[in-house]
Amino acid sequence: MAWPSGDRRRPPWLIGPATLLMFLVLAVSAEDIFLDWHVTLDTNIKPDQPVIAINGLFPGPLLNGTTNDVFHVNVFNEMDEPLLITWNGIQQRLNSWQDGVSGTNCPILPGENWSYMFQFKDQIGTFSYFPSLNFQKAGGGFGPIRINNRPVIQVPFPKPEAEFDLLIGDWYDRSFKDVRSMMSTNLMAYNSTPDKILMNGKAAYSALPTEAHESFTVAKGKTYRIRISNVGTAWSFNFRIQKHKMVLVETEGSYTNQITLDSLDVHVGQSYSVLVTADQNASDYYMVASPKMFNASDVTRFGIGVLHYDKSTTPPNGSLPSGPDPFNRKFSIHQARFIRWNLTTGAARPNPQGTFNVHNVTLSQTFILRASTAEINGLPQFTVNNVSYLAPDTPLKLADQFLNGSGVYKLDEFSTNSSNFKTVRGVFVASGKHKGWIELVFHNDLEGMDAWHLDGFGFYVVGFGTGKWSQKSRSKYNLHDPVVRSTVQVYPGGWTAVYAYLDNPGMWNLRSQHLKNWYLGEELYLRVYDADPNPAKEKPAPNNLLLCGEFAPFAPPTPVVPPPPLQPSPPAPGASSAQSLQTAAGFHIAIICIVATFFQISRSSSHFL
Repeated sequence: MAWPSGDRRRPPWLIGPATLLMFLVLAVSAEDIFLDWHVTLDTNIKPDQPVIAINGLFPGPLLNGTTNDVFHVNVFNEMDEPLLITWNGIQQRLNSWQDGVSGTNCPILPGENWSYMFQFKDQIGTFSYFPSLNFQKAGGGFGPIRINNRPVIQVPFPKPEAEFDLLIGDWYDRSFKDVRSMMSTNLMAYNSTPDKILMNGKAAYSALPTEAHESFTVAKGKTYRIRISNVGTAWSFNFRIQKHKMVLVETEGSYTNQITLDSLDVHVGQSYSVLVTADQNASDYYMVASPKMFNASDVTRFGIGVLHYDKSTTPPNGSLPSGPDPFNRKFSIHQARFIRWNLTTGAARPNPQGTFNVHNVTLSQTFILRASTAEINGLPQFTVNNVSYLAPDTPLKLADQFLNGSGVYKLDEFSTNSSNFKTVRGVFVASGKHKGWIELVFHNDLEGMDAWHLDGFGFYVVGFGTGKWSQKSRSKYNLHDPVVRSTVQVYPGGWTAVYAYLDNPGMWNLRSQHLKNWYLGEELYLRVYDADPNPAKEKPAPNNLLLCGEFAPFAPPTPVVPPPPLQPSPPAPGASSAQSLQTAAGFHIAIICIVATFFQISRSSSHFL
């Protein structure tokens, strides 16, 4: 995070020799990691339906790196429909070009590939990735992300014996294409529920013996870190382990005050790290994930795995560990309020997390965003302030860069603090003040849980409440040690408030993490603009930029004698082929700029920049 204006601390450039040496060591420790991912619709992993697999894996492979590592992920789309992958919680510092959502990227078409290049810039923690288009997340394609601390940064707990990634999510027995096709009906859009919960893509332990279940092997007396992510589409869940306590230590890149729990609520899109000590008799024990706001007696919907002691010869026995009443909101809100930031430990940087805080900030903007439903043109939709998002053919970021948005979206067309008088579908893009503090208040007028996510940032979760939010609600905010994360739950009939410091210019998706809500319009984009063209302020378009919409390839004209093709200068002696490709790609971007200029001259739409 950049230094907020008015901060009276010592400027970062006034540092001593020892600190300078440490920063030089940190600067050279990052690695470049190259991966090829082949994304397919696999019919062999689950016999009853196809799943989206990556390199033949469901869930997909672990993305495992260290703070400031740079990932080059070459995604080959071997499915029969367009694809994008988004990196949930990865902030893409100064680089929304790599965010992987419809507002920032053209899709990777079937049979084609595209390389993402992004950095784990100044981040640590537990996250996930998943496909962002066309309801595909309901078919798989998701996987875990770990960002490890650099060795010079002290972690606020002893090194665990091992780490386990546990992706838990609800699942439909139908294929995602079948479920998607039924979203045009009110019954499916508003009232349908998933069929069960999977753990790492596996069925419950109590299911048919022919189906695999998830099992973690531990040694008595040892402590383990379990990284839990809710990769589902609709259900929050409560997670617990039979006869074992959990110590909460991290959530979405923030170390928390360590609290001991019998169970943990995890909402859609959220991630946590817990420490579990194998302190019971050598045996096998149930791991359970049960849905929230759903009948707890229907255990066929539960996700059930096994914590297996390596000396155990005894299968799990006894009743499943009981959790809180799934309809008890007071328990869930009380637990959420006790998840707080550890102010004294370092995280991605050596300075304490609490160096950056919100107890004395000046707000530049307040958005009050109300989620509800509506029928528009005979079809069910989810809305934000009575606007259901309509994705244009041209990604907003592409239009913003080369057309000033003209003809693709109109900036600040819709209100961000009251509902539009008439329910409409539209391209909802709001201005965020660069290097200003924004307050986001999420209202939930829906019957079930909701969860909101902001790409590009971590936000401070300052308050939860019931009923209608008002300015008086701020008196109950936690401004001392609110946890920083990127996805927050909103309870039915209630509100949640967060603060974010908008120091990351770009076009950023602000969305419901509930897949039906998102697919049917509960999202908008936050445009954080910095006029400085310095690439240190915001990175330029990548050389391998995909084109679509307004920039889609034109139909070939009537054949004429073509002019000689542009020839890039030959590389200097000893130059690599990669350098030659980069030069050619530079011409590619130049042509885009020329075409964009033509559009800007020839169109009558007004510019607003």
